[in-house]
Amino acid sequence: GFDSEFERNSGDLQLPQEIAMLVPNKTQVVPKSGGEGKVKDIFASPALVRAGGVMIAFVEGRTKNKLFPEVIDLSSSDIVAGYIKAPETWQSLVAEVTKDDWQAHTVLESANNSNHRVGVARLPTGITRGNKVFLLVGSYEERREIDDYIWKAEAWNIKVIEGEATQSTEVQPTQPINWSEPKPLFQTDSPNNKGDLKEFLGGGGSGIVMGNGTLVFPLTAKDESNKVFSLITYSTDDGQKWEIPGGVSSVACRSPRVTEWEEGTLLMVTYCEDGRKVFESRDMGKTWTEAFGTLPGVWLKSGPELPEVSLRVDALITATIEGRKVMLYTQKVRHFLEVDEPNALHLWVTDNNRTFHLGPFSVDCAENKTFANTLLYSDDALHLLQAKGDHESTAVSLARLTEELNTINSVLSTWVQLDASFSESSIPTAGLVGFLSNTTSSGDTWIDGYRCMNATVTKAAKVENGFKFTGPGSRATWPVNSRWDIKQYGFVDYNFTIVAMATIHQVPSESTPLLGASLRGNKRTKLIGLSYGAGGKWETVYDGTKTVQGGTWEPGREYQVALMLQDGNKGFVYVDGVLVGNPAMLPTPEERWTLE
Repeated sequence: GFDSEFERNSGDLQLPQEIAMLVPNKTQVVPKSGGEGKVKDIFASPALVRAGGVMIAFVEGRTKNKLFPEVIDLSSSDIVAGYIKAPETWQSLVAEVTKDDWQAHTVLESANNSNHRVGVARLPTGITRGNKVFLLVGSYEERREIDDYIWKAEAWNIKVIEGEATQSTEVQPTQPINWSEPKPLFQTDSPNNKGDLKEFLGGGGSGIVMGNGTLVFPLTAKDESNKVFSLITYSTDDGQKWEIPGGVSSVACRSPRVTEWEEGTLLMVTYCEDGRKVFESRDMGKTWTEAFGTLPGVWLKSGPELPEVSLRVDALITATIEGRKVMLYTQKVRHFLEVDEPNALHLWVTDNNRTFHLGPFSVDCAENKTFANTLLYSDDALHLLQAKGDHESTAVSLARLTEELNTINSVLSTWVQLDASFSESSIPTAGLVGFLSNTTSSGDTWIDGYRCMNATVTKAAKVENGFKFTGPGSRATWPVNSRWDIKQYGFVDYNFTIVAMATIHQVPSESTPLLGASLRGNKRTKLIGLSYGAGGKWETVYDGTKTVQGGTWEPGREYQVALMLQDGNKGFVYVDGVLVGNPAMLPTPEERWTLE
């Protein structure tokens, strides 16, 4: 079956080395106009890019409003950049950041800070191409009337700031980026279809450069009824004009992360009221459709049995590693039954087919929680930038994920080698996410050849290319979508095919299960299965109901058994490529979740 206790197969990784890059009430932040640096109370919403040999960490630098301490979360915020010019090695990076004269610099200052106006700049979102940097920043003012105690967010604006990495040796090393003046995202001569949308903000983290050179930023906005949507803006002329194509996600979806997967196809991961969703657009954001089966472990709704799990995607990037295009993304995970267990940050790598999991590599405690993070893969190095702390004070730390990247390189090399070996045989690799054969560990672990999700073996003896199962309780369980784990392959709730080579050595005294699939945590009910009876007949199992079929089996003969689920509720059982009995209509995923 598919359901079992989760067993980590990525090993116990040591937490990566990190350095506190921007520290509240310590790091000096130089004003936009220059002069003496000042400290900030909070650093938040990190974004990380690299341009012209310069690594740039963008954050919100917040200053608590001391005139109204009773107003929770009333802070002014600027957009602050920390520059690192020597990140070739981790040692050189640490040396750069720990210099006595290292300072952060203000890129965009909020305006109109007074006793009844507080300027707020939010969610810096960055893109780089060559030596150029494009920074998207939303802003507004918290305002109140002099004789009123209600603060309201007004004067919303969203701007793009362009920068360029300097090459001249005459420029001060503390100013490696020349920034132009901010310009409005919405210009009168730019095509846009923003309609009645308002209160635009960037998605945070990073935007993308598509294969054809188009620059894309994720956005959020509200309609006239204050409902939140996710969308994009893009530029085809190197940032001169930005277009709003008009298409939006479904309602109440925020925190968008955008990437290009297939040529010209955009994926947008969002966090919605009813779970995580992935949307797909093939017309540059004019329309978005929900992309079921895309991004394993991300796209599926959380479901009613996961009320305490946090699986929001914080970072999403695309990279080419070991010659294979993959997506890297982070999620914070906490088991839904272990409510006291700290949230842990996990890293995933996928080719949108199979998925490998690493972690945890950052674990929360009460005084030090990760509020946001972002990834950067550049020059064969993988970096993680995190905002960590408590609700009163957060710092931004930087880590180089060297060991994690080494593991990813090794895993992707395995995928390439295994696919190449299968291409010379009759085994198809399109859509193949796991392969159990002759590799085991410690006797009770059946290792996935793709190193993604192992199976657990109970009361079985190892034989060539598999196991021999004898007696009650003898079985192998492959937890590819267990409620006890973090749902690595959620697509199996809708579509899967599992194929096994099996030989029955003796006639049983009663009906005996051979192969079965249970989904979404219900171990007691087999959604699809095949049993063999004492009378030599095959028995299909659909939604827990067993039916004796006309086909027969013989002891000592090897059979190819396949179970198939299509469109979430159509079940099939095959033996040696021949359908056993009739297909069955099964409960839909939503119906199965409700029954649980």
